[in-house]
Amino acid sequence: MEDSKRKKLEANGWKVGTVSDFLNLTQAESEYIELKLLLSRNLQKKRVAQNITQVKLAKLLHSSQSRVAKMEAGDKSVSIDLILNSFFALGATNKDIGKMLLGLSENKKDVKRNYRKPLSKVATA
Repeated sequence: MEDSKRKKLEANGWKVGTVSDFLNLTQAESEYIELKLLLSRNLQKKRVAQNITQVKLAKLLHSSQSRVAKMEAGDKSVSIDLILNSFFALGATNKDIGKMLLGLSENKKDVKRNYRKPLSKVATA
């Protein structure tokens, strides 16, 4: 974000911070969420690139289409283990997974910021 935009927001009572700051996440919790979201997004990309439907992937996994949709959405009820098994069902290798993980560490500097008004500035009814 441009410094001028950040200063303007702060001058109007907004606080600038990360999602982790807003949710009071530990570093470990933040890293876990980033990893899960990376895997989820890439699972969908791999499935679509192979022209495989969610239903077909679900059959490969002996699961349901709704479960595949939850995996691709990064739903909290889905384990990373299941997401990784889905990659392997699509033909991914450990090396493919490793390349994805390298991309995660390279994108660390692109952290999204969250903007919110401090509680003292929020209008109450």
